[in-house]
Amino acid sequence: MYDRLKGFRDFYPEEMSARRKVFDTVETTAARYGFREIGTPYLERTQMYVDKSGEEIVEELYAFEDKGGRNVTLNPELTPTVARMVVAKQQALSKPIKWVSTRPFWRYEQVQQGRFREFYQTNADIFGSSEPEADAEILAFAADALTDLGLTADDFEFRVSHRDILGGLLRSFDADVDVRDAVRAVDKSEKVEREEYLGLLSDAGLSYDQADEFADLLERGDLDEIAEFGGENVEAAVENLQNVLAAAEDFGAGEFCHVSLTTARGLDYYTGVVFECFDSTGEVSRAAFGGGRYDDLIESFGGQPTPAVGVGIGAAPLQLLCQRAGVWPEEELTTEYYILTVGDTRTVASRIARDLRAAGNVVEVDVSGRSFGAQMSYADSINAGTVVIVGERDLENGEVTIKDMESGDQTTAPVDDFPGDLDEPTYVDYE
Repeated sequence: MYDRLKGFRDFYPEEMSARRKVFDTVETTAARYGFREIGTPYLERTQMYVDKSGEEIVEELYAFEDKGGRNVTLNPELTPTVARMVVAKQQALSKPIKWVSTRPFWRYEQVQQGRFREFYQTNADIFGSSEPEADAEILAFAADALTDLGLTADDFEFRVSHRDILGGLLRSFDADVDVRDAVRAVDKSEKVEREEYLGLLSDAGLSYDQADEFADLLERGDLDEIAEFGGENVEAAVENLQNVLAAAEDFGAGEFCHVSLTTARGLDYYTGVVFECFDSTGEVSRAAFGGGRYDDLIESFGGQPTPAVGVGIGAAPLQLLCQRAGVWPEEELTTEYYILTVGDTRTVASRIARDLRAAGNVVEVDVSGRSFGAQMSYADSINAGTVVIVGERDLENGEVTIKDMESGDQTTAPVDDFPGDLDEPTYVDYE
């Protein structure tokens, strides 16, 4: 026996049934917003991630040298790949570009609740618009995806912030602040004790008193107070955040959005509005997913300046949220019909199966030569709603037997008229 690798998971049919329903719901919601599906390679050049995040990123990657001597890695995220794709055909693509993709990614990191080394994520991005409506549409799509899954405003909230507000506030202090390190400290603020948080801000260049004042400003989250304190350093960012929130209100996502200036998102490429989705009850402690604006990335990849905003919805943390709220789909198999054969009845049984499948039903037929009892047990194990018994004796009478598996009731139907014009014939149609 071989053990499964740490941080990787197997999904058996019952689990995949639930996951597929969730993926389909999120993707269908994206399609309603006009996001177009793309397909991307699972392997990219390692240098693409080094250029974006520094040499230290390699420690977190499944990176290796391929047989051609190229340094490559399994994708840890999608954003650099879609940036590369935009740059490759930038002049030919109609703006705004709205893309969506659901696929696996890989990061060599510590395994914990809701975080694995192989993980699945739906990414939706808008390229080519710097307007607040683009940010708001990302928020609205994400909100609709969750409500389409059965979640409500009592279940989740979007904590919305703005990276330029953080940077502007930091520059408002009379201190030589490393903004990058300070923002990273803010991103850790809810994971560490306050004294450690203030220490990290002090390490970034603020005095202890300045760090304390900065932390208090963020925690209060009063945009008017922020604008007054930061002045010209934050005015444009505060106005942009307010405009995004106003647009989100018009788009139907306003009730889910809450200003949370301690939400920073750790990735360095974010440039404007950022947000994270959290369980409103606090039972799921980590963010279900997040996103934000990254206006400089396309240019850094050699393209023309192109504003961009997007969201990445992780399947594992989303599952935790849905399970906590009681809306995760049942992990069970679904089968409309099982065609049970007795004797030499393959020709008729196959014709019935083909007709039912042509109508869009999930249909199974015995392919193992099992006994009547074994076939009935199997039909029960796959949650067959209806069993159609095609036996030699019934066929001699020109009939098949229709059995409702929930009630146990059964009756007969003329074989030549089954399923006939009915797309989903059941016991009640012939009783």
